[in-house]
Amino acid sequence: MKFFDGLARYQPQALAALRIMTALQFIEHGTQKLFNFPVSDHAGALTGLTLTAAILEFAGGILLALGLFTRPVAFLLAGEMAIAYFMAHMPQGFFPINNGGDSAISFCFIFLYLVFAGPGALALDNRRNA
Repeated sequence: MKFFDGLARYQPQALAALRIMTALQFIEHGTQKLFNFPVSDHAGALTGLTLTAAILEFAGGILLALGLFTRPVAFLLAGEMAIAYFMAHMPQGFFPINNGGDSAISFCFIFLYLVFAGPGALALDNRRNA
């Protein structure tokens, strides 16, 4: 359809919106673990993998929101989410909707897409590579 064909010119801006909004949601996972904000019933001492995940979610989310080192950061975060799914969610049951892993899978594949697609518009990577 002609209408949808014209939307292709906005692909860099749409990609930026996907990157930024996903990053902002991801940052929340890190702030919740690190600072208990937003407040959670699951707050506790962070050790080992949980601390590593919290730092990756917070720092990696900020880098993605800024569009800085987008591809390597997205690759790292996709791996983190794959590990999180198989270690924390999959043992709870097969179906992601039942084991609470649907967001981990979504994050994983959005980050994997960013590895291949790059940051889109409004990214510091675009200034670094210029």
